[in-house]
Amino acid sequence: MSVRRLAAEQPESFAFTPATMEQVRWWMAKYPPERKQSAAIPVMWLVQKQEGWVSEPAIRAIAELLDMPVIRVLEVATFYTMFQLAPVGKHHLQVCGTTPCMLRGAEELKAVCKKRIGEKHAVSADGMFSWEEVECMGACVNAPMVAIDDYYHEDLSPAALEALMDALARGEKITSGSAIGRMTSAPDGGPTVLTDPSLYDGSLGQKITLPNLPEKA
Repeated sequence: MSVRRLAAEQPESFAFTPATMEQVRWWMAKYPPERKQSAAIPVMWLVQKQEGWVSEPAIRAIAELLDMPVIRVLEVATFYTMFQLAPVGKHHLQVCGTTPCMLRGAEELKAVCKKRIGEKHAVSADGMFSWEEVECMGACVNAPMVAIDDYYHEDLSPAALEALMDALARGEKITSGSAIGRMTSAPDGGPTVLTDPSLYDGSLGQKITLPNLPEKA
């Protein structure tokens, strides 16, 4: 993994919003007071949800809140690649480049991102998009896939990815899941087994009549 460093330009300060602090307190309450440092990762995730990324002032605020040395919080931020250490676009795309997705067209999806946004970790001129290449996110069977914000978009073609980005640019909500309508990990074209709902909807079990058992003596 490459060295991860904080962005060269940093905001002057950071403050938790009331809504974020309410969630932070909820997470901290999960641990004994003397173990509140265990909440570092969820608190940092909430900071990123609030700001879009984790800044140096935010790291200091987390350290103060959890009574941790700043370096310990910095270690967490730089170790886990899910934490963004520089500003990102309003919508951040994570393009899987691991072998299954690469074999199924990830290179073409990266080309779309480069055309629409720029090089990896760049932010589009309008501030709407940013992107990065990531390792496997566990959706190999529906490759290629891209995580947009918090949700997976699978079975993507370049045209399908562009359509999603166009919709986001118009301020529309997009639906996660398979671009070809695949149900979870079912075969392309629909399931070929267990197609009779009675096999799994419980109706067969309701028809079973148990024999009368003799009463205990």
